[in-house]
Amino acid sequence: MNIFKYLQKWDYLAILICVGLIVAQVWLDLKLPEYLNLIIQYATTNGSMNDILINGAYMLACALGSGLLAVCTGYFAAKVSAGFSNRLRAEVFNKVQSFSMEEINKFSTASLITRSTNDVTQIQLAIAMGLQVLIKAPILAIWTICKIVNQNWQWTTATAIAIVAMVALFAIIIGITFPKFRKLQKQTDDMNAATRENLRGIRVIRAYNAENYQQEKFDKANSNLTKTNLFVNRMMSLLFPFINIILSGVTLSIYILAAYIFNDTAVIGRPLVIANMMEYCSYAIQVVMAFMMLVMIFIMLPRAITAGRRIGEVLSTPQSIADGTLTEGEKDKVGEVEFDHVSFKYPDAEEYVLHDVSFTAKKGETVAFIGSTGSGKSTLINLVPRFYDATSGEVKIDGVNVKDYTLEALHNKLGYVPQKAVLFSGTIASNVAFGDKNGTKPDDEAIKNAIKVAQAKDFVEKKEQQYDSPIEQGGANVSGGQKQRLSIARAVARNPEIYIFDDTFSALDYKTDKKLRSALKKYTKDATVLLVAQRIGTIKDADKIIVLENGKVVGMGKHKNLLETCPVYKEIALSQLSKEELGNE
Repeated sequence: MNIFKYLQKWDYLAILICVGLIVAQVWLDLKLPEYLNLIIQYATTNGSMNDILINGAYMLACALGSGLLAVCTGYFAAKVSAGFSNRLRAEVFNKVQSFSMEEINKFSTASLITRSTNDVTQIQLAIAMGLQVLIKAPILAIWTICKIVNQNWQWTTATAIAIVAMVALFAIIIGITFPKFRKLQKQTDDMNAATRENLRGIRVIRAYNAENYQQEKFDKANSNLTKTNLFVNRMMSLLFPFINIILSGVTLSIYILAAYIFNDTAVIGRPLVIANMMEYCSYAIQVVMAFMMLVMIFIMLPRAITAGRRIGEVLSTPQSIADGTLTEGEKDKVGEVEFDHVSFKYPDAEEYVLHDVSFTAKKGETVAFIGSTGSGKSTLINLVPRFYDATSGEVKIDGVNVKDYTLEALHNKLGYVPQKAVLFSGTIASNVAFGDKNGTKPDDEAIKNAIKVAQAKDFVEKKEQQYDSPIEQGGANVSGGQKQRLSIARAVARNPEIYIFDDTFSALDYKTDKKLRSALKKYTKDATVLLVAQRIGTIKDADKIIVLENGKVVGMGKHKNLLETCPVYKEIALSQLSKEELGNE
């Protein structure tokens, strides 16, 4: 994918300005040897001091002008590279935001972070350097060669041999190191993954005295990255000593050849030989320096090309979850959720996780899902907000297939509380009012009411700043139960048509669980509730309980009915409650 399509019109104008500034800069640089030639001639042929000073002043003006133009070029190059990287980061972020779990799992979280940060930085540096060096080097080389090609053929031959040697050396080293650059970025992904895993699991790591084990994993990733970096840098470091040898060699060759020419020239013409030699030597150095600049940019270019390809992979990845066109469903089926012979298997998997699941949850009903671990409860729930799409069959909301809704309209209908509570850095209020629904956010009264319904009012109002109390990233400064209640409050504040609770009450004690469900029942009486739970006590009052085993529906009905008709449900119930307790019910 061509990532440079994200350049704007102003960027192209700035690039043209850079080219113009560089042409002027090269013209000034190439005037210096001419003035040097005149100064040497005046100095060796009894020229006036005034002529020497005037040409010296011209040399100084050219040098200062070239320096000023270089600063201006650097400014425009920085503007282009920083602006481009800003837009590229935004494009990658927005693209990742649109990914389903399938695409995120394909790249991995660590790799997406690297592509959004390190890879974009590599491109930014390459553009900043490229606009100054990659443009200047060929202009300088071609212009200089045009100036010296018709001069002394011996000097020209020596310069040509030096250029060929440099290009050959450069081609060999780049050919060896280029394959390593992709490996380098992949190893950066691996190190980020090891670091991220360590930080996320720091409590478990310490509790199990597993610091050494994690250290070994990190050291392995770090060592692999270091070895590849060392190999690349060592190979690249060979360039500069060889370039210095070539630079010194071409200068020495010109001096030696000049000595022979000087010896064969009449005395009266010798000052001109010296002046021409110094001028030519300056031009030869400029040519070699031009190729040296190309070497510098090509050191960065392979890694930038690799980074560009990796970013292109993200930006060109088609979305597996395509946006629909509808924003509303059937008016007489508002809040209704229907699974019509739904089967599902994960991408690239052979076995189905869900098999021919059918049920209907009407407005005002609470439909609960229970089953053993791995029975497909959370997978089933994740098909409603389209984290994945059903492999076969239809999931309908308000009588319309969820695939036909725009994702924004679909999510506006839902209040989703995941299995693992997620909080964001900010405040309690900002977390409860997180996101928007039809362009609006909950007001202060709705936030307070949601927190009250979620049984979070007591601990929130005990805090010094109450609703404006800070929340650290990931909710690190609140307990698991508090985090879960704030997550529930976020869904309540949204006031959706459909509530989705994915094993949400597992972090709550029985007393809080009961009080919260009682408050929710009153608050959600006009909404549909889809509830995944492990506790019989959490779901026994549901209007409909669906029992799953190995992705199949093996029971459906109310609590008492299922105790009599569904062996799987009865087994789960007996594992949590005694026969006497079940008998009393």
